[in-house]
Amino acid sequence: MIAGMMVTAILAGHFLDPFSLSRLVLVAGTVSLGAFLVTLVAVWRVEGHATAEAPQNETAWQGAKPTFREALRQVLGEPKARRFTVFIFVSMLAYSAQDLILEPFAGTVFGMSPGESTKLSGVQHGGVLLGMILVAVIGSTLHRRRLGSLRLWTVLGCALSAIALATIAAGGFAQHAFPLEFAVFALGIANGAFAVAAIGSMMGLVSAGRKAREGTRMGLWGAAQAIAFGLGGFAGTLAIDVTRTLFDSPPLAYGLVFCGEALLFLVAAILAMRVTLPEPHAAEQRAIDLPKGYAAEGAGR
Repeated sequence: MIAGMMVTAILAGHFLDPFSLSRLVLVAGTVSLGAFLVTLVAVWRVEGHATAEAPQNETAWQGAKPTFREALRQVLGEPKARRFTVFIFVSMLAYSAQDLILEPFAGTVFGMSPGESTKLSGVQHGGVLLGMILVAVIGSTLHRRRLGSLRLWTVLGCALSAIALATIAAGGFAQHAFPLEFAVFALGIANGAFAVAAIGSMMGLVSAGRKAREGTRMGLWGAAQAIAFGLGGFAGTLAIDVTRTLFDSPPLAYGLVFCGEALLFLVAAILAMRVTLPEPHAAEQRAIDLPKGYAAEGAGR
C-alpha cells in the first residue's frame, strides 16, 4: 500500500505540471480509474466457492456467545487493551493530521507548484516504506535482543516523528534555505518505524487477555485507528483555517499546527511506554499450546 501511494504521488506530481484545472481533472481521473482497476484485480475470485459445510458440532463446545456490547465491555475492562486503544487513537490522530496540510504548506510557504508538492507526498511515503523495512530488518536479524523490542521502536518512532514535525515547523521561517524534502523524508522514516512497530505490538497483544476475544480486540483497535485517521484529517485542516484567520504569517500558522501534532506524538510515546507486551517466548508457547488445549477440551465434550 505504501509503495503504491509513493509511486502514485510521484507520477501524479510529474504530470500535474504545468498546472491547469483540466490537467488536474485528467490526472485525478486517471489515478481513480487505475485504483478501481487494481481493486477489481485484487478482489477477483477471492471468496471462491464453498466446497463443504462445516460440522454442526464444530463450535458447540465453545459455549454461548456473548452479545457485542458485553464482549466490548469485557475487552475495554482489560488494562492492556484499553491502554493500547488510547495509544492507537492518539498516535493515528497525530499521524493523519499532517496528511492534508503538508502539500498546502509546501506551496504556500515554500512556493512549490502543485506538481512539486504532490511529489513531496511521494518522498514522505518513500521514507515510511524505508522506516518499515529498517525496523523489520533490525528487529529480526541485527541485535534482536537489544534492538528488537517493539515498544522501543514504537516509542522511538513517535519521539522522532515529533522532532521531525517540530523541525519542519521551524523550517517554515527559513523557507527556501531549509531542506524541506530531507525533513519530510525523515518524518516518513520515523512514521514508518512507529507504524510497523505498532502493528507488531498489536499482533502480540491480540491474544493477551480473556480467551475468544481476539476478534473484538482487533475490531476495537481497527475502529480506533479509522476514527482517528478520519478525525485527524478534518482536525488538521480545521486547525489551519483557524490559525490562518488569527495570524497573517503562514509560517507561524502552519508551525503552530505542526507543533500541536508533535505534541500529540509525544503523548503517544508516553502512552506506548505504558503498554506492556507479552514476552516472545511466552507468546510462542501459547501459540503451541493453544490448539492442544482446544483439542482436549473439544474431545472432553
